[in-house]
Amino acid sequence: MNSRFVLLAAIGALAVAPLRANAQKQRYASLTEALQSSLFNLNGRSGPQNVEWIEGGNRFSFITTTAQGSEIRAYDPATGRDTLLFSGTGLTFPGTTNPFKYEGFQWARDFKNIIFQTNFQPIYRRSGTSDFYIYSLTNRQLVLGGKGARTAELSPDGSMLGEERGGDMYVVDLGTHQERRLTNDATEHVFNGHFDWVYEEEFGLPQAWNWSPDSRHIAFWKIDESKEPVVQLTDFSGRHPDWEQIRIPQPGDTNPTAKIGVTDVKSGKIVWLDPHVTGEYYIPRIYWTAEPDTLAMLVLNRKQNDLKLVFFDVTTGGSRQVMEDSSKTWIDVYDFYAGVQDLMSFPQKSREFFWLSDRDGYQHIYRFDYSGKLVQQVTHGHWSVTRIEGTDAAKHVIYFTGTNPSPLQRQLWQVNFDGTGLERITTTAGRHAINMSPNAKYFIDSWSSTTQPRQVELWSVAGGKLRTLESNAATTQYLAAHAYTPLETFTFTTSDGVKIDASMVKPTPFDPAKKYPVVFTIYGGPGSQGVYDQFDASGWDQWLSQNGYIVVNVNNRGTNNYGRDFMKVVYKQLGKYESADFAAAAKYLETLPYVDGSHVAIMGTSYGGYSTMYSMEMYPDVFGLGIANSGVADWRLYDTIYTERYMSTLGDNESGYESSSVVVNAPKLAGKLLMIHSMMDDNVHPANTMQLFTAFTNAGKDIEERIYPPGHHGAAYNAQSARLISQVEWDYLSRWAGRQGTGAPMKP
Repeated sequence: MNSRFVLLAAIGALAVAPLRANAQKQRYASLTEALQSSLFNLNGRSGPQNVEWIEGGNRFSFITTTAQGSEIRAYDPATGRDTLLFSGTGLTFPGTTNPFKYEGFQWARDFKNIIFQTNFQPIYRRSGTSDFYIYSLTNRQLVLGGKGARTAELSPDGSMLGEERGGDMYVVDLGTHQERRLTNDATEHVFNGHFDWVYEEEFGLPQAWNWSPDSRHIAFWKIDESKEPVVQLTDFSGRHPDWEQIRIPQPGDTNPTAKIGVTDVKSGKIVWLDPHVTGEYYIPRIYWTAEPDTLAMLVLNRKQNDLKLVFFDVTTGGSRQVMEDSSKTWIDVYDFYAGVQDLMSFPQKSREFFWLSDRDGYQHIYRFDYSGKLVQQVTHGHWSVTRIEGTDAAKHVIYFTGTNPSPLQRQLWQVNFDGTGLERITTTAGRHAINMSPNAKYFIDSWSSTTQPRQVELWSVAGGKLRTLESNAATTQYLAAHAYTPLETFTFTTSDGVKIDASMVKPTPFDPAKKYPVVFTIYGGPGSQGVYDQFDASGWDQWLSQNGYIVVNVNNRGTNNYGRDFMKVVYKQLGKYESADFAAAAKYLETLPYVDGSHVAIMGTSYGGYSTMYSMEMYPDVFGLGIANSGVADWRLYDTIYTERYMSTLGDNESGYESSSVVVNAPKLAGKLLMIHSMMDDNVHPANTMQLFTAFTNAGKDIEERIYPPGHHGAAYNAQSARLISQVEWDYLSRWAGRQGTGAPMKP
């Protein structure tokens, strides 16, 4: 789905309450009740939903629901005025009596039109086809903009709708409603304006084209996936199952090729941009700069340890390399886990660009001019800038969130372009998520801490807090009546002297004289982070707590925001340090008088599934039980871009691939293992699980497995399958630990 569209989310307002003793409080009657608990809504679903800043940042739009349907409203921070902009009440699809429904929307930059996304049909994780309708706020008319398009976006001047459909680019004139085709050479496996599976999945973009700021050009990727190997998937439905075929390269396979074309939307002329780079490479990002007719292109070699920035004149195709950077490990261009699409940014009112890089050991802001000269490193210190929230070019100020004073927190700061004037803006301890207006005048701060459920506040950068948008006061009653155990953070030191942050949720009620089994719920993949100073709203954690388990998570080596060396030590040896840190955490916990060291379980999904199985093999004396959902069994079975980023190419690191393989190390398994997978998982192909079946069988290891033919990554394919998977996991834990808990069955 087009990332530039505001996608509709569930609307809920929940909870804030002081954390009180759990004596005589209501406990969950079933696992279903726990998973459907109001606590779920505390993580990011409080306050105004689907916020989009409009009018340059002077107002923001948001979605509300009424008995008649959803509304788009606007709020003015300066006056506090709330205005209705759009109501779907009584509106039908053009030419029909069918009520108008939509999945997402995008504002025209002049705010005279809204583009609605409807009839979404998923393709990959981030993409799918949709129908797009244009709604005029002036005459209140709804007209069809395009059907079956993969992506669509209004031109900056609001006069045209660009679309990618069937692998070719189109524009629709909003005045005449006439459509023009800009490319016409798409084939099944060579296409314009959208990505293949691996580019979309691992570089994080669903839309493979960008309007120029002056609306004169569209720059687009042309992708050739024809030489990639074919992966087949089926859910085995029907008498003769259909096989879905996707081209996904694995380490050592032929990659897709990419090139960038720029079309003049009036003349139709296309200029192709050649970065003059030899060898295999990716083009993960393009950016329109503040210089007229100038496009910036990032070029990353296949090993992803050499990055070039090239500027192009899009009218002639002329180019100049602006800068180059290299690493002994890998270079990131975006941060999936922090929700940062671009680590490099090009403000349109400045002939300078900013780059978030870990070149000094921690991720900081670097300022360059358009010649590629490093003007200065803007921020410094043993902490990381996680994202740039906004810039004020007139005042030469950058606003950013970072890990100062703690990697467990996120705080908003400001600093001048020249590195002076560093000042903290948010002051309450916890994890702050910032949504700043484009003009950097206002921001919405959604935050929580381990002892404070989520708060949503509207702030003026110059004037301070304007109002609380959601105090979650409704949860006061909920937490007053229900048992709840807050998250506690702790630190331990590994045998080689590395300090690690971790968290636990203790059993409720808690008796320090008793010993309790431990469940690690982990992910642990490169660049991620699992433990924060934030409110724990997991119904699963609270269910385990109420049934006598200690729930633990770890910011192991390989995770982000503790410095470059802490994260990138895993290079070419995935699994080694992650499993060592999980085992070190377990051994530390065994020293606590209330921990039953003979019952330590570990569970996770995706990379967490891999970490679970690998940790059990490497530390069979520590982990007695594991539950692995959709886990990688061997990195040679995963895709090129992700795997080679962290493991290098197969020819360069064959021994690393061998040692990190769960399949190769299958004979080392000693504990109980439950594996869960879907036959339609295009992310971690079921071949991973099937090869593990064989390896464990050949090693004489009896494991348990649950296969769900439909569904995708994570195995669940509807609400019932999700509930059943949780119940299976709970039952497996209960049998192993000899603890029945409530024993209550799942409710349908």
